[in-house]
Amino acid sequence: MQGFKEFLLRGNLVEIAVGLIIATSFATVVSTFTDLLLSAIAKVIGANPDFTSFKPAGLPVGAFITAVIAFLILAAVVYFGVVKPYTAMRERFAPVAEEADEIELLTEIRDALTKA
Repeated sequence: MQGFKEFLLRGNLVEIAVGLIIATSFATVVSTFTDLLLSAIAKVIGANPDFTSFKPAGLPVGAFITAVIAFLILAAVVYFGVVKPYTAMRERFAPVAEEADEIELLTEIRDALTKA
């Protein structure tokens, strides 16, 4: 029972729960943004960019094409809206380990291995 209590209080469970809640909410935001972009495309080209009825040779390829377009929009939103700003912020505020420290550590490991 003590191990379970430590697991609950460790913090990882809370971080995962918060991440899932935020991800679910963010999925709704991205989904509605995808719908907004598809509607804007429809206004520009004068037709709804929905390919679900496209079935060459009887194969339901249209649904796949629509899913791929929605995925590409989703990936672009996540990359440019989350990943890129997060990476820039992390590089700006989180200190990066200097290569000299890594080289010094590797030299120590090499020396320890040659002595053994």
